[in-house]
Amino acid sequence: MTLKIGVIGTGAIGQDHTRRINEVLAGARVTALNDVNRANAETCQRQYAPEARIFDDPHALIRDADVDAVLVCSWGQTHEEYVLAAVAAGKPCFCEKPLATTAEGARRIVEAEQAAGKRLVQVGFMRRYDPGYVALKKAVSEVTGAPLMVHAAHRNPRVGENYVTPMAIHDTLIHEIDVLRWLLDDDYTSARVFFPRKSPRAHEKLRDPQVVVLETAGGVVIDVEVFVNCHYGYDIQCEIVGEDGIARLPEPMGIQTRSGAVLGQPILMDWKDRFIDSYDYELADFLKAAAQGTAAGPTAWDGYVAAVTADACVAAQEAEGQAVSIDLPARPSLYA
Repeated sequence: MTLKIGVIGTGAIGQDHTRRINEVLAGARVTALNDVNRANAETCQRQYAPEARIFDDPHALIRDADVDAVLVCSWGQTHEEYVLAAVAAGKPCFCEKPLATTAEGARRIVEAEQAAGKRLVQVGFMRRYDPGYVALKKAVSEVTGAPLMVHAAHRNPRVGENYVTPMAIHDTLIHEIDVLRWLLDDDYTSARVFFPRKSPRAHEKLRDPQVVVLETAGGVVIDVEVFVNCHYGYDIQCEIVGEDGIARLPEPMGIQTRSGAVLGQPILMDWKDRFIDSYDYELADFLKAAAQGTAAGPTAWDGYVAAVTADACVAAQEAEGQAVSIDLPARPSLYA
């Protein structure tokens, strides 16, 4: 049986997922498209899904009998509404991050999924599917011993004028918030933020770089450098210091050259190039589970925890250097 997919939001990521489903992965076809800008949906249909129908109403797409599962790739403010509608319809739903723009919204999705009695939501935290992070998690379980510290960095070459200081948490650090919690199998208890001297490339409304310090229930201390105007490239680093050893995230594959008295290797400039395989793996995982009427991978609970943690980090930005507590309720049994 071929799984029939409806895609809500056909901007860059929605179009790329449509291409991925119809041209790269097996077992599914995109049968329905929606975008607030119909021209985007028409472009996506023309380029990647000529047999798909275009819906002007996303809720009609979700309810349609020719849609078995839903991808929510629209503007973040709409995610909660469409994910809740998919859960109410009993249809598996893949939601790009954020699950919701507030912790309360993410909690409502968790509650709706609990009421449904089974997992229906997968959140698009694709780093869990990156081969480097998968290898790093294996090293933590087999080589380093119990983690003591984590040193990480998330660097972008540049950001636009609309990127402001809190976005360094909600749009950038959010990936570390999820993947480090997954690597350590541990929850956060507090957050602090420190601002070094401001980079001259940062515009007036952005404090950049910044260092976020997270502590976990197990006593691990994590420092993450967020530097979104580093200029030289897109650079993701992670080192875990354990009781018995140290493990580092491998560099992306690149050709090493010797030329002009320089030993060198290129550095990527685009995040899509760095994690392109991860998107294939995460959607393949979703499609496999959705064919069974459920969901896999990062859960709605993971999306909720990320939202609570991000809110605490933003509060810590406003109280520079002071610890802000991260308080989570007990994990529901559905996500055990």
